[in-house]
Amino acid sequence: GKRYNIADVSAALCMSLGLIWFTLADSTVAPNFNFTGVVLISLALCADAVIGNVQEKAMKLHNGSNSEMVLYSYSIGFVYILFGLTCTSGLSPAVTFCSKHPVQTYGYAFLFSLTGYFGISFVLALIKIFGALLAVTVTTGRKAMTIVLSFLFFAKPFTFQYVWSGLLVVLGIFLNVYSKNMDKIKLPSLHGFWKKSVEERKTRTLSQTV
Repeated sequence: GKRYNIADVSAALCMSLGLIWFTLADSTVAPNFNFTGVVLISLALCADAVIGNVQEKAMKLHNGSNSEMVLYSYSIGFVYILFGLTCTSGLSPAVTFCSKHPVQTYGYAFLFSLTGYFGISFVLALIKIFGALLAVTVTTGRKAMTIVLSFLFFAKPFTFQYVWSGLLVVLGIFLNVYSKNMDKIKLPSLHGFWKKSVEERKTRTLSQTV
C-alpha cells in the first residue's frame, strides 16, 4: 500500500485540529452551542480526514467508478442517519415538518443533494488522480475558506482563537506541500541550527580574546 511520511501525518493532524479548534472557538463566542453537536462535528472532521484513504483503497481494490463510490458511501451514510434518527425519536417530527413545508425542505434538499453530488464527484476525481492526501488538503482548505468568508458576509463575534486555528490549517497545508517537494525544499534541521549557533559562539569568543 501507499506509505505516508511524518510530514503527511502531521499535515492531516494540523488541518483536522485546526478545523476542530474553529468549532470550539464558535462555541466560546456563542455559548448557546449544544455540546453533543460540537462533539459530533469534531468526530465528523476526524472521519473526513480518514475517509479519503478508505475511498482511495476501495477504488483501487475494486476498480470502482466515482458513481459507484458515491452510491455506496451515501447509502451507508443513509442507514447510519436513519438508525440515529430512529433511536433518538427524531424521524417522526422531521417527516411532519417536511410535510408542512414541502418546498422549503424537499426543494432545498434536492438542490443541496445535486450540488453535493457534483462536489463529491470532484473530490473523488482528485482522490483517483492525485491521491487521498491532496484531496483532504483541498477539502480542508475549502472549509477553512468558508469560515473566513463567513466573517466577511455575516456579522459575528471575533476571538483570537480563530487566528491560531487558521495558522494550524495553514501549517497543515504547508506540510503537505513540503512532503511533496522534500527534495526541492530544504528546511534547516535542529542539529544544524545548534551546530551553527555553537560555531558562532566560538567565533565570537575567539574574536574577543584576540
